[in-house]
Amino acid sequence: MTVTDPIDTASHQVPEIRATTASGMPPLWAVLQRRLFDDLDTAWRTFRDRYTDPRDGRLLYDGRINDRDGADDFYEAFFNWPALYLLGGADDLLSAAKQHWEGVTAQLTELGLYKNEFERGYDWFHQGEALLMFYGICAADPDDERFRQRALRFAEQYLPGSPTGNYDPAARIIRAPHNGSEGPRPGLGPQWDDGFTGNQPGMHPYGLPLEDVPGISNWEDLADAGLAARMGHHMRERLGRGDTAVNLTATTLVTNAWLYNHDPRLAAWVLSYVDAWRERAAEYGAMPDNVGLSGAVGEYHGGRWYGGHYGWTWPHGVHSIGAAALIGAINACLISGDLQRLDLARRPLDQVWEQRRTGILDKQQSSQKHSWQSLLQDEAAKPINLLPTRIGIHGWFDPQPAQTAYWTWLWWFGLQEQDQTRLEDLRGAAGYDWTAVRAFRNKEEAGHEPPWLSYLAGHNPTYPEEAQRMALAQVRHRMALIAADQAEPDAIDLHWWQRLNPVVTEVLTQLTTGAPQTVYNGGLQLARVRYDDLDHGRPGLPPDVAALVEGLDAATTDVRLVNLSLTHTRRLRLRAGAFGEHVITTAQWKSAAAEHTLDPHEYGLPTHPATISNSTEIQGNALDIVLPPGHQISLQLGMRLNALRPAHQSLTARARRTS
Repeated sequence: MTVTDPIDTASHQVPEIRATTASGMPPLWAVLQRRLFDDLDTAWRTFRDRYTDPRDGRLLYDGRINDRDGADDFYEAFFNWPALYLLGGADDLLSAAKQHWEGVTAQLTELGLYKNEFERGYDWFHQGEALLMFYGICAADPDDERFRQRALRFAEQYLPGSPTGNYDPAARIIRAPHNGSEGPRPGLGPQWDDGFTGNQPGMHPYGLPLEDVPGISNWEDLADAGLAARMGHHMRERLGRGDTAVNLTATTLVTNAWLYNHDPRLAAWVLSYVDAWRERAAEYGAMPDNVGLSGAVGEYHGGRWYGGHYGWTWPHGVHSIGAAALIGAINACLISGDLQRLDLARRPLDQVWEQRRTGILDKQQSSQKHSWQSLLQDEAAKPINLLPTRIGIHGWFDPQPAQTAYWTWLWWFGLQEQDQTRLEDLRGAAGYDWTAVRAFRNKEEAGHEPPWLSYLAGHNPTYPEEAQRMALAQVRHRMALIAADQAEPDAIDLHWWQRLNPVVTEVLTQLTTGAPQTVYNGGLQLARVRYDDLDHGRPGLPPDVAALVEGLDAATTDVRLVNLSLTHTRRLRLRAGAFGEHVITTAQWKSAAAEHTLDPHEYGLPTHPATISNSTEIQGNALDIVLPPGHQISLQLGMRLNALRPAHQSLTARARRTS
């Protein structure tokens, strides 16, 4: 694939199309979408007023943190706020998100978790979660020099020769599972290094961190203080050294910086680090999760490719390995334009798929049974497809339904036939209804990929209405929880804020940009299409405008735009790709034969008024749309995907120059 430089729409003439079809009765999905934007505007302000300090935006919290864990929970309360702004949220939401990021960062520095505005040293399963808010701010306002400099400084910490020493270029490894602004941090923290006790109900479902520690064969053995200390010592020496697969998530930190300046050093690091894991996976015929300081897989685990920290055995298996491999592969593909690197993401998914079987979730020994029961509801009692998500010295275990988001992202990013087949096989074997819109919200604010995919495939036509009703109900539920909350700042559980965050973006992301929700453990938010409000010089849909991506494949994207205003013309720019990486080759649409087209039912006109088919060649990244009051347009856009070198889009400056 040939990748060319980004198109500068400030100098490139952007074609303009004017909608001429009157909407008549507005479509229900469009009305629901604008209501959702309105409710979210109220909701984030309510959360801000209840839980943050108005002076600097930090969270109201009087507690102390005595271990390495916890920083991610502070940022997760706001993780999707910049995303909402990019979609078309309130004008002042971006400045609010920046204030909260800076306030929370100062707060975490005071709590001893951060240094130089960055995590001192922790695992990338959690660092990836914490950084979603930062990546969102960078994408929303690349012209903010403060965040640009932060992005570049943070990335430098992982390059060869950095004073932090995080990376060993000879072995092509990050030197420890816990790493950050203080470099590779030994062990896993005093909470576990000094003794991994059995008095941890939250960790009990995941079992023993290491299965081959002498004298320890089950969880109950950890009640013995001496054995708990022995487990802690082994964890420090074996899980707390060398590289682990979840460190692949650090590639987003470096890719985010590369999107600013295309520094070849940043690109080279991402590609070299991802390719090192690809080479190991090819050698072992499996995605390994651990590499010792010498560069050898299995160095601290008896030569086994599994057993590393946040790896295949403990605690989450494919949930963490699959996410990290997917994130690393996508970042490498974004930089190189080479879709062959998606093989890294396929490997762990194929491994668990090969072990699939049919079973009843309610009857399984599963670490995530409760979460899946909430998602599947009554279908958790029926025979469904289950995948063993973890492997240890006794074989595969911990059966769960497939986490559809990973297969969705793999298909969506490359739109390759082999990944389409994987997705179809997943749907065919699922054993539960992929069209059902189930009312739930998890920590990742995701999980509704099956009904969305069914909609794109033409099998679930009411999804836009049902999904947005569900999203509206989620907002109202969170608002009710906030209204009822009487907790004091010193008594708040660190996970409490994320459970109350009333901002929901999954459905809006799917419907308006044609993309899945962000991979929660540190992925970039991508998009098939994105919008600028030309009249207000900012990213996102203009007021009153609703958008719906009705279909997509490797060559086309179908988009419908509706202006619900009765008095205001709205002008927007449609861009191809989150970072300007796609080319719009052609645009096709239908327009009314006369400008005065009216609702035929209301005025007794012919049911099928005359229309004119239009098409134009674009060969650029953007298209301007003019929507008069009460008008809509349906576009079919021809596209070449990943044909341009992606870059942070200076949306505000460019939109303002064309207005």
